Amino acid sequence: MEQQNPNKKEGRLTLVLLLATLIAAFGSSFQYGYNVSAVNSPAELMKAFYNETYYERNDHYINEFSLTLLWSVTVSMFPFGGFIGSLLVGPLVNKFGRKGTLLFNNIFSIVPAILMGCSEVARSFEMIIVSRLLVGICAGLSSNVVPMYLGELAPKNLRGALGVVPQVFITVGILVAQIFGLRSLLANKEGWPVLLGLTGIPAALQLLFLPFFPESPRYLLIQKKDEAAARNALKRLRGWDDVGAEIEEIRQEDEAERAAGFISVLKLFGMRSLRWQVISIIVLMGGQQLSGVNAIYYYADQIYLSAGVNDHDVQYVTAGTGAVNVLMTVCAVFVVELLGRRVLLLLGFSVCFTACCVLTAALALQDTISWMPYVSIACVIAYVIGHALGPSPIPALLITEIFLQSSRPSAFMVGGSVHWLSNFTVGLIFPFIQAGLGPYSFIIFAVICLLTAIYIFLVVPETKAKTFIEINQIFTKMNKVSEVHPEKEELKDFPLSASGQ
Repeated sequence: MEQQNPNKKEGRLTLVLLLATLIAAFGSSFQYGYNVSAVNSPAELMKAFYNETYYERNDHYINEFSLTLLWSVTVSMFPFGGFIGSLLVGPLVNKFGRKGTLLFNNIFSIVPAILMGCSEVARSFEMIIVSRLLVGICAGLSSNVVPMYLGELAPKNLRGALGVVPQVFITVGILVAQIFGLRSLLANKEGWPVLLGLTGIPAALQLLFLPFFPESPRYLLIQKKDEAAARNALKRLRGWDDVGAEIEEIRQEDEAERAAGFISVLKLFGMRSLRWQVISIIVLMGGQQLSGVNAIYYYADQIYLSAGVNDHDVQYVTAGTGAVNVLMTVCAVFVVELLGRRVLLLLGFSVCFTACCVLTAALALQDTISWMPYVSIACVIAYVIGHALGPSPIPALLITEIFLQSSRPSAFMVGGSVHWLSNFTVGLIFPFIQAGLGPYSFIIFAVICLLTAIYIFLVVPETKAKTFIEINQIFTKMNKVSEVHPEKEELKDFPLSASGQ
């Protein structure tokens, strides 16, 4: 009877679990979304500030090329910081824990928030560029640590839903930045430093409230070897005292990989037993960013303008698109446990593929057929819906699910690095692709969506409602590693990889 008791109550979303999820996601993921979008609206005002500041120092204005370069450095410092943040994930989560890393990470938000807020008074655009790097590091850490933390706090039947919550807050952050970035609110000469500085508020709130919530029970038991603390954390999270079955499952995972110790990134690439997991996260994270989601947002304003939306109203239509994004990501929270991860990924990438193909045709024909611009708008909205359902939220959730405790931090470092480097690359080269190929640039993104969908169909298994050990056993078969004791397969790997088999 004791075994069944927790299973009956398995799916409870307790108040502690709900609040821990909301505080972690609001304090960290929200800022990521906010900073992605915050510089879009006041771009022209900020460039003017760069120019004025330069003039005050040198008695002449910056030439056009240098100003464009300075601005693109300002924008791309964010994904570059994200890449650095991803590289810090492994060392920090093993040293400070998941919750501890999120608390430490607030330094990279509060300091730049103050710097950006004061940049105009200090007449220094360098403060903005350095701050963009720092908030990038903050986003790089949080985009990896929040899904890891929530994935380890959640019971297996809620892991998918809670794993999508960070992405919901990223989209909410984007939308809030779009709303505050309306010209009537903060995207004006006096308001833009405030717009940039607001990112410190969620960080300050997280710093106040997160210490009252439990650390990851898996971290406490496996890394810290503190069973009493792990039990207490689980009791608080689950809302009942009988957590023996779950402690046992974590202990099994620990035993399955005790010999492995901490698996470094290099070791991760060398292990035959993790081959398909590593390839899968590289494909999913690359596919997520290279599928053109940032390009769609970049292009959206021009598409709306060509459809006859007047210049002043474009900002409201863009905010409307942001609202659709939030709505669909919230839907993903509710359907991820119903339909499963695999279905949402396949559906999402297929919708994005179709939207890119139709958008290419619509953009090519929009000067000849009067109603084509409206088709373009429909494609942008369809693309945003498709991406919000699968490609945006699911890859980070899958990293938590398909790796065990010893390899999870390194897996997040690999996935995060691919995510941010892809993001950085698209930001850097898309303007050139657009100049060279015009409307046909979306064909490239369509091909990437199609190839990613084919890979998911052929390789990625469903992980819904499975324990980490069960998911690991699916991959054990795929990796063709010895199956004598599937749960101990990572131990088996060392002689194999040493002999190069």
